[in-house]
Parts: sequence; structure tokens; C-alpha cells
Amino acid sequence: MPLGIGRRKKASPLVESEEAEPARAGLDVDRWEGVGGRGGSGGGPRLIFHTQLAHGSPTGRIEGFGNVRELYAKIGEAFGIPPAEVMFCTLNTHKVDMEKLLGGQIGLEDFIFAHVKGQRKEVDVFKGDDGLGLTITDNGAGYAFIKRIREGSVIHQMQVVSVGDMIESINGQDLIGWRHYEVAKLLKELPKGQNFHMKLVEPMKAFDMVGQRSGGARSASGSHLGTGRGTLRLRSKGPATVEELPSAFEEKAIEKVDDLLESYMGIRDSELAATMVELGKDKRHPDEFAEVLDETLGDFAFPDEFVFDVWGAIGDAKVGRL
Repeated sequence: MPLGIGRRKKASPLVESEEAEPARAGLDVDRWEGVGGRGGSGGGPRLIFHTQLAHGSPTGRIEGFGNVRELYAKIGEAFGIPPAEVMFCTLNTHKVDMEKLLGGQIGLEDFIFAHVKGQRKEVDVFKGDDGLGLTITDNGAGYAFIKRIREGSVIHQMQVVSVGDMIESINGQDLIGWRHYEVAKLLKELPKGQNFHMKLVEPMKAFDMVGQRSGGARSASGSHLGTGRGTLRLRSKGPATVEELPSAFEEKAIEKVDDLLESYMGIRDSELAATMVELGKDKRHPDEFAEVLDETLGDFAFPDEFVFDVWGAIGDAKVGRL
């Protein structure tokens, strides 16, 4: 479903003749001054990633980004749209698949699909004693959205609300620029027994996604971020680097910590989970882990029970109990 974006006179990032096939959406390697090798910096391979708008477009090529905001800017440049229109990206699927979200890493053979803003909608929700059944995540650039809806929950019964919807405001409070844990905290603090008002934005849908309402179920394909032997790790500060995929122990620990994040805080964030595993894998005592976690991620205000469970999960993964 091409959008009919015209070619530029100079070298255009759009490649209209190419198919959106992940198997072909690989890595072009020449030189790229902005990305270092494993653990290095300076001159390294030139990484060119293929991308499309998820609802349909020609294929674009993007390169030279070091964090998520720069990635969205490159996508906007390729397709002639404001970067703020990009809600989130999925890897190797145009569908709103929350297990394929692009976080802080991109596999070297991953194909990037950008989901842009579609229809706006408003809904009044009654908050009872059973919770809302929402899991919140964010795109790393100021938009929080719904990653999972628990079956049978209050939100699940409201057909207008879907996985992938961006939460624009709650009771008139503009949430643009908020992190996912801040939105989850606001929802938890809303008084029970009352209605609250949400403004949402759903991603623009392709024809084969119209009427789709995903519950955010786990993908059977596992937690691998790509089919390449390495990933491009994006950072909010400092240069992006090419690194190896996580080890089997790290993958199991990250998945378990992500589950704990959802259980305790109502968020899922595999990159945050990966950071916690990295911080905790060499710590021999939970107090030591708690101290470094507070120094590094103190803004999250993690409960003590959560920190202890995370340290235990990392230890279980190291000895093969997960």
C-alpha cells in the first residue's frame, strides 16, 4: 500500500522497488563514523537499516542514528513526516506486536516498521477494586502507550481501547514526555470508585489490521531481538555500539526481570530489565545490588521486595534454575 511519496532529485532514502521482507532487510556494511565496534568508538561499519511505515509505504533506508529520538528523526526525514508522528517501531512485522517492539537494540538484520499516529479517541473508565488490567510501556521519546491488556479486566471489556494506543492525557493531564512508570504510577493513584477520562491515539492501520484488537500475548518466537549475530545498542547518552546478542543466562534473567516489572509496577521494559541484569550479575549480596540500583535507577523508586526478587531471579538464572 504505497503512499505515493515522490522521489527526490538527489539520492533518496526511499527504495520503491524493494520488498519488505525481513530476510532481505539486512545490513549494508561500508563505513559509519558514528558507530564503534564492540565496546569501542570512532570509525566502524556503516550500518544501513531498511524501514517502512507500518500501514504501507515504499521502503526507506536510514543510517547514522545513535538513540531512539535520532532514529525517529531519520524515519521522518526518509518519509517526509514530522518525527513526532512516529508512535513506536516494531521489528520484522508491520503488525502491532508488542513482543516485537524496538527498544534500545536493533538486530543487524532487523527490518524496522514505523507506526504513526492514526485516529484519536476518548473514553471514560470506571476504576473499581480489581485494577485496570493495563501494562504500560513507552517509546523512549516521550510517548507512553498500552503494551498489554489483561483478559477479563475493566479495560478488556472496553472495545474502543486497544494494545498500541498512545495515552495522550488522563483527566486533562497532558502525558507527552512522561515515562511509562510515571503513567503507571498516575493510574495506580487514581481514586477507586470513580470514573476517569482518557484521551488516546491509535496507530494508523493497514488494511489487514483493521478490526484487530490484540491482547498483547507473548510471541512464541522468544525474546531474540534479531536474526543477526549482533545488535546495534542505542543509548540516551554516548555513541551507539555494535554488540553481541545476550547470552542464554542473560536472556532468561531479562525475561524473568521483565515479568517482575509487570507484576510490581505495571510496566514491561526489556531494556530496563537488561540494564538491571547487567548491574546485578556480579553482585554477591542483595544490599550491594540495591545500592547500585538506587544510584543508577533511583528515579523508579523500586520497592525493597521487588529489588530482592530481582536479585534472586538473576541468581537463579546464573545457576540454571530458570
